[in-house]
Amino acid sequence: MRPAGEIREALLNSCRALVTPTQAPTLSELAQHAQVGSDAARRTIANMKRHGVICTARERRVEYRNRPVHEYVPADMVQDTHGFIDLAAVWPAQTA
Repeated sequence: MRPAGEIREALLNSCRALVTPTQAPTLSELAQHAQVGSDAARRTIANMKRHGVICTARERRVEYRNRPVHEYVPADMVQDTHGFIDLAAVWPAQTA
C-alpha cells in the first residue's frame, strides 16, 4: 500500500491539533492551519472521509457561508459502540 501523502498527513495533524471538546475544525480551518490550498484540502478531506480516517462530528453555522459547514474529527479519537459514533467528547451543549 502506498504511504500517505504530505497533504493528508498535514491535514490529519491539523485536525488533531485543532479539535477541542467544544468545537472541531472546519474544512477551511484545516486548510489554513495545514497551509495547503483549499481545492487540495477539499479533495483530500473527501478521500479521508471515504477511507474512514476522519469523520464528520456535526455541522456549524459560520459567518462566511449561508449553509452550515461540517466539523471534522479524526476517527481514532471517536469511540464506536454498537455501530453508533459516540461524539459526547466533542458534542456541543446546544440541541436546537
